[in-house]
Amino acid sequence: MLEDDEADAELTKFALRKGGVHFSVSRVETRAEYLKELESRPPSLILSDYSLPGFNGHDALGIAQKRCPETPFIFVTGTMGEEVAIETLKSGATDYVLKTRLSRLMPAVTRALREARDRAEHRLAEEQLRESHRQLRALSTYLQSVREEERTRIAREVHDELGQALTSCKLDLSWIAGKLPRDQKPLIEKTRALTAHIDSTIQMVRRISSELRPGVLDHLGLAAALEWQANEFQNRTGIRCDVQANLQEGMLDQDVRTTLFRIFQETLTNIIRHAGATHVSVYLKQSRSRVSLEVTDNGRGITPSETFNTKSMGLLGMRERAALLAGSFRIAALRRGHGTKVSVSVPLRVQCRAPDGQPCHGQTPPLDEEGRRPCADAAVGAPLNGNVLADTFHHFEEQHENPISRRPRRGSGRVEANSGR
Repeated sequence: MLEDDEADAELTKFALRKGGVHFSVSRVETRAEYLKELESRPPSLILSDYSLPGFNGHDALGIAQKRCPETPFIFVTGTMGEEVAIETLKSGATDYVLKTRLSRLMPAVTRALREARDRAEHRLAEEQLRESHRQLRALSTYLQSVREEERTRIAREVHDELGQALTSCKLDLSWIAGKLPRDQKPLIEKTRALTAHIDSTIQMVRRISSELRPGVLDHLGLAAALEWQANEFQNRTGIRCDVQANLQEGMLDQDVRTTLFRIFQETLTNIIRHAGATHVSVYLKQSRSRVSLEVTDNGRGITPSETFNTKSMGLLGMRERAALLAGSFRIAALRRGHGTKVSVSVPLRVQCRAPDGQPCHGQTPPLDEEGRRPCADAAVGAPLNGNVLADTFHHFEEQHENPISRRPRRGSGRVEANSGR
């Protein structure tokens, strides 16, 4: 209680006791005493006179809002004009009571304490909700990471183990075919048919492995993976897909690459299912602190109800993937409803690499022999030229061709893929 008149203080305490309130009170008169009391024993309620010698209620209210902003503050004063009363309420006072009408004190105190309690419970509920969201987000991040690791492991095992088993079968079959007499034409035809069947199975294994986790994403980077996926999409559906990219691959870490690639895959799936488009444009770009992916089609366009459909797992998954990296995801119909545009933007995570090729884990890499840092080397992050990219793809496909027939896998032609880079 901030009150310089002891008699008025006793009247105030009497009004509280009469209302059935159990309380302990500390009366202060000066600014120094007031500050000391707020520091030592933060109050549940502040009752203050407005006019004090060398100190006024408005200053006391300002101090309370800084030191204990959630504590109710009620003016109990003898004289207060209407304009002053309105000004104090605008400044943050909970209420005001005239000393000549102390019968209003008890209802004002009860209401102030109830509202303070409600606010405290509301803050606690909000904090619990935020903590729950943080835990769910952490769980979602963990599940996404585990899922990608599992997909990578399965893709590797399918490609290596099953691929090697099929290769061994084909070698044995070729050996058997070489031992057959030339007059056994039915058996020779059967071995040829089995060889062709094994070849198609090997191609199927490679396709499944690539769909689980495309090796081009890990070996050649995001831009190359988008062009590879666009080429696969174009060959499978006949829908033209143009990719333009302008970014420094060396600046992207694995989470960013994986997130943007998976969102791109889901976007293409939605285009096949719903858009009815004949052309898709993809633009991947990097700013100083963010990397953005835009996918535009010329289909029927998405409706507002479809945009906010909570049952659309594809859209929810893309939003969640972007949110896990503190990014943004937007999808909307183009003007006049002709087409849909998907925009994703995530913060750019710098992944420095030491001269031995290992990640620096957030540390500044040492200078190389030429006095440059590896991440600053133009060769690390320079945008790929279209022909260079095509030659790189060709080399990548040669490394993954059929080891028996020495024929490249289906759809392995050079991807010059309308690249604007």
